[in-house]
Amino acid sequence: MSMTTAIAPSIDYQRDGIQHGVLKLPYSRDDSAWGAVMTPITVIKNGDGPCALLTGANHGDEYEGPIALSKLAVELQPTQIQGRVIIVPFFNYPAFRAGKRTSPIDGGNMNRAFPGRADGTVTEKIADYFQNHLLPMADVVLDIHAGGKTLEFLPFAVAHVLPDKAQQQRCVAAMQAFAAPYSMMLLELDAVGMYDTATEQLGKVFVSTELGGGGTSTPRTVEIADTGVHNLLVHAGIKLGDPIERNSVSLDMPNSDCFVTSDDEGLLEMCVELGAAVATGQVIARVYDTRRTGRTPIEYHAKIPGLLVGRHFPGLITPGDPVAVVAVATS
Repeated sequence: MSMTTAIAPSIDYQRDGIQHGVLKLPYSRDDSAWGAVMTPITVIKNGDGPCALLTGANHGDEYEGPIALSKLAVELQPTQIQGRVIIVPFFNYPAFRAGKRTSPIDGGNMNRAFPGRADGTVTEKIADYFQNHLLPMADVVLDIHAGGKTLEFLPFAVAHVLPDKAQQQRCVAAMQAFAAPYSMMLLELDAVGMYDTATEQLGKVFVSTELGGGGTSTPRTVEIADTGVHNLLVHAGIKLGDPIERNSVSLDMPNSDCFVTSDDEGLLEMCVELGAAVATGQVIARVYDTRRTGRTPIEYHAKIPGLLVGRHFPGLITPGDPVAVVAVATS
């Protein structure tokens, strides 16, 4: 395991109280020969107890996490907790600053960069620091995602099917405690290099989310994030107080038939609203050829019955883009 890192934290993880600082990563570039990437971090600690690691902007164009965690860094007091809360609202800080999914420095997708490399690119160095320095401290990890500029989702919290069923049960309990309007057992298309996978392989309790999309946030989705963070910290035994009760519909993605992928390029017409029930074979979208008028659009159909939980957000679509995601309600 790599224990060397170029990242220097300006805070002391073991000190009680509130500390607002940065993770300083040297980054020499044309406009700053001895420059650095300065990722903001807050640590709030009160004595011994569990540790929560909370992150937003793993992808830089997803905003519920940055808002909820920036708010938490202002409002949470040591007297409200027992243990430690590590808050990183802007996980992939270069991507967040640029309003992009991936880093403008190296093109790095933070959620495909794990376990990272201490001698790698900027994104890999940040991933390595989390892998070897932050994740080992944590008992529960929350990574707040949304659809970004290219996707839109129903607001759901996420847990994964894991080989260790006891660990899976702990993750599911934490997901249910988050109490998003929907709770998803999510099938990942590609789990290699994911922060999720790295965290789960260390045996940690891990919860993720998808809370809207379109490259913005709404009052509703931010409130879901605020409430979920509070509930998860209470569930973990870190924050004092009672959880905020909310009903949550359980969802499952049983196989790859949940995904409908575009084979075509053109103008996208969604035919079903998010959250609506769909039947097998139902038309959920059409793609129109924009090179000529008068051509019959290509229809895309649901492969399984369920709820439309995700969709391509921009009005134009290209081959390989997801058209829609369908999940099955289990409660």
